[in-house]
Amino acid sequence: MKRLLPILIFIFLLSFALAACAQQPPTAGMPTPIEGGGQPIPPKETPTQAPASTEVTLVTHDSFDASDEVLQKFTDETGIKINILKAGDAGEMLNTLLLSKDAPLGDVVFGIDNTFMSRALEGGLFTAYASPHLADIPDKFKLDPEHRLLPMDFGYVTLNYDIAWFQEKGLAPPTDIEDLLKPEYKGLTVVQNPASSSPGLAFMLLTVWRFGEMGEYTYLDFWRDLKKNDVLVTDGWSDAYFGYFTVGSGGEGDRPIVVSYSTSPAAEVFFNDLPEPPTASVNTPGNSFEQVEFIGILAKSEKQEAARKLVDFMLSPTFQE
Repeated sequence: MKRLLPILIFIFLLSFALAACAQQPPTAGMPTPIEGGGQPIPPKETPTQAPASTEVTLVTHDSFDASDEVLQKFTDETGIKINILKAGDAGEMLNTLLLSKDAPLGDVVFGIDNTFMSRALEGGLFTAYASPHLADIPDKFKLDPEHRLLPMDFGYVTLNYDIAWFQEKGLAPPTDIEDLLKPEYKGLTVVQNPASSSPGLAFMLLTVWRFGEMGEYTYLDFWRDLKKNDVLVTDGWSDAYFGYFTVGSGGEGDRPIVVSYSTSPAAEVFFNDLPEPPTASVNTPGNSFEQVEFIGILAKSEKQEAARKLVDFMLSPTFQE
């Protein structure tokens, strides 16, 4: 799959011929959950100490959201201050990291997932670190035997839809990705560019798995039909969810179906203090992609000790719970 992924993306972009959306929609709605909608992988807690003058920079994607209170606990425990640098969606972040490899923008990276993992490792960005918390993480999530990227959370990329919109229109909501090709669903869906977005790439890989690369009807045929049905492609998850999805945009968008996460409905309830979720996710068999997000230490960082302490903290119950 290492060499297959770039080829698949290239073929996809050529055949689909959809340029990334040039508009930059306003961000509205709830604070974004950790991209991946991840369920935390519970480890044990091992607090450590460090000189009070140390700072460490965490490079992450735009969807990262952790409270100041939680981050302050790390500083209180170790004396290390955390600087957060958001670098776009996961694909955009990876491109930036590769271009700045010899003059790194930070020390620790969170948000590279299993769709972009092989490219990140081939780029030689990360140094090995076997955190003691690895012992508490299920083996199936440990995809890098050299421990350059350590699993931090997991979740499922799937379709989400606006419950009220479908009720008002008297239209049945989607239960399968093939529903997106129906005439009554024309112009209703927004997805992300697989070249720059981890959920976008995850959704594309789901279609590769569903329809295959050979035969009478392949994943490329599915995307051609999706294009005919007026799908909208944006650069990243935030653009899609907060700019064009009818719920996330506060009613300003016109797309009631979006590629997001199985946990997005729960996030809507939590962040907006709602009694019931305004959205639902399509969790039927064969319609979701398991996404694992990783954390790693940049090899050229000059703060290796502080970086290791931050990795341990972010894998600890204090951060994950």
